[in-house]
Amino acid sequence: MRFPLAPSVKIARHIIKHKMILRTRRFALVLQLEPLHTCNLTCTGCGRIREYSTSLKDMMTLEECLASAAECDAPMVSICGGEPLIYPKVEELVEGLLAQGRFVYICTNGMFMRKKMREYLASIYAPTLEPTLAKLLAEKLISEKDAETIRKGKKDSRPVIKPSTWMYWNVHIDGLEYTHDLIVEREGVFAECVEAVKMARIIGYKVATNTTVYKETDVKELEEMFEFFSSLEVDGHTISPGYEYDAAKKDIVKRLGKAPEDFFLTRKMTREKFAKILEWGERFTIFGTPVYQEFLAGKRELTCTAWAIPTRNIKGWKAPCYLMTDGHYAHYQEMLDKVDWEKYGVVDGVARDPRCENCMVHCGYDPSGALGTNYQRGDHWKNFKYNFWPRPEPYREGRKVRAYNGFTIGKGHLAEAKAAINTGHAPKSMFDHHDGSGGGPCGKGDTSQRDELLAKIARVAKP
Repeated sequence: MRFPLAPSVKIARHIIKHKMILRTRRFALVLQLEPLHTCNLTCTGCGRIREYSTSLKDMMTLEECLASAAECDAPMVSICGGEPLIYPKVEELVEGLLAQGRFVYICTNGMFMRKKMREYLASIYAPTLEPTLAKLLAEKLISEKDAETIRKGKKDSRPVIKPSTWMYWNVHIDGLEYTHDLIVEREGVFAECVEAVKMARIIGYKVATNTTVYKETDVKELEEMFEFFSSLEVDGHTISPGYEYDAAKKDIVKRLGKAPEDFFLTRKMTREKFAKILEWGERFTIFGTPVYQEFLAGKRELTCTAWAIPTRNIKGWKAPCYLMTDGHYAHYQEMLDKVDWEKYGVVDGVARDPRCENCMVHCGYDPSGALGTNYQRGDHWKNFKYNFWPRPEPYREGRKVRAYNGFTIGKGHLAEAKAAINTGHAPKSMFDHHDGSGGGPCGKGDTSQRDELLAKIARVAKP
């Protein structure tokens, strides 16, 4: 199976209850919960740290988070942000959601995963754990100092994030090393993500990758990325085309000097990028439905069901969707009742709202495939077979992929700038579009690595 049996059955029962028994017109399948928008990175294309730039220090309380999950009663909760592992009560939040019987995704950039997993190991330490520590040490996933700290045990009574059939780490990966580090705007992030994935698999966590596809994304590299992470035996992959929402577009123009149309996808481009998605779904454990994959590949149309994957954040229930903000509501049902859903989406090739014209993202259309929107004969069987049949075997040949093609071999996106410092020559092009407006260390992401390097280049370049 692509998903563990118990969560899969719970989700199926939830759909059957609302579609066939209660006849609920609109209901939630997945809650995208954003307890905070603070992040330690400034990923190109991310609108969260820009749209909510004035409230980056604000957080939802633990009680608000748990109440929101209960309110919409989605069987799955994706804890995102911002970087959710920065949230001070993330352990209590995961524990509380699992206690409610929900399937939990932690959507993370991976930078704090190993720390959280070391805390778990410390909480369960006994001499029988030594073989696991030995393996982690042998693969250099923990240090000798880390091992000694683990052996001392956990000193407080706070919960930890434990391995569970009902919980996945969902690690942001947008390509192989050079590409991913470029998109997240910091060298070394890809390598840390890979180490975190390896450590998670050894300890027994469920772990998946989460990828956004942009105009400049190379399709061959995407396939190699799937091959590489499949060889690491990750439990699955989620993938979606990028969306040109306003906050991200403004940031790309102001800070990077790029035109949005040079970065984000049109519908035609999306279909070209995802032409092989059905083939990938057979080769790799890609989560979702084949109906949504057919939509991405241009083989059928779907209508948007954004209400099925609602977003709850510090401002309230965000409407109409994860990507567009026309308002925030105090309650989920209030949002369902007051939003004119017929104003949004694309129907018969015509965008009801201009902002929806190029959107094909998973949070609007993947639930459409599961809920039978635009149903075609055989869709339900197709979805059932895809998710309940045996999942694809790990692709062992993926170990041969040259995944470390950037920072690790001295060819990261800052390599040219570092060379300029060493030689004393700094091309003027290096200063283009870098005005330092990407934000400071508190919330807007840490651009200190880039900013410090550019300052050095500026000093070198002075006559």
